[in-house]
Amino acid sequence: MMIDRVSMAAAIDQTLLKPTVGYNEAAAWIERNAEQGFAALCVSPFLTAFASQRLAGTSTRVCSVCSFPLGYSNTESKAEEAAHLVQLGCHEVDMVMNIAALLEGELEFVGDDIRAVCDAVREESTGMSIVKVILETGYLTAEQIAVASRVAVDAGAHYVKTSTGFGPRGASVEDVRIMRETVGPGIGVKAAGGIRDLGTALSMLDAGATRLGSSSGLEILDALDARS
Repeated sequence: MMIDRVSMAAAIDQTLLKPTVGYNEAAAWIERNAEQGFAALCVSPFLTAFASQRLAGTSTRVCSVCSFPLGYSNTESKAEEAAHLVQLGCHEVDMVMNIAALLEGELEFVGDDIRAVCDAVREESTGMSIVKVILETGYLTAEQIAVASRVAVDAGAHYVKTSTGFGPRGASVEDVRIMRETVGPGIGVKAAGGIRDLGTALSMLDAGATRLGSSSGLEILDALDARS
């Protein structure tokens, strides 16, 4: 797959979600990454306002996470958290699906849970915020990945996303293919979890991902430059 640095950067959500990261480390990280052309910088919820202030005036969007990484918060809590993130300057909210409900076939519950977050974000945003639904594919069969993708899209999600990076495994090429085949060309597919090198990034894009979640974005861009 042929891709240049600008296009690769624009496909990456550069991510900093370690539970040990505070304001000082985040400030240095944001400074290193703010002008790299990444689609978004994804930070912990408590760092959202801080990142929004630091990224003001740049083209880089702020991303954060909702009900992360387990997805089993009450629906009302998820919706409130998502709305508050947008109020703090978050442009993209990556929410975790209720995995247990999906595994038990409670599809109406799963859809209502996702829809509540999408509606909350829509109400709070100026029309620019988007919702990505994390399926945590490591817990799911191929059939369940397809079902979860359909439920997320029907509930209003803009993207379906593979993994939190804290589950049993990260993204796989097969996960991405299933998700892309299920949602069609009009919905985003985000591969995340274990994407640490250029080869993996390219394979995910080739399989149909339109966004990559990675904490190794700079290393991926450097490897792309070295290959040119």
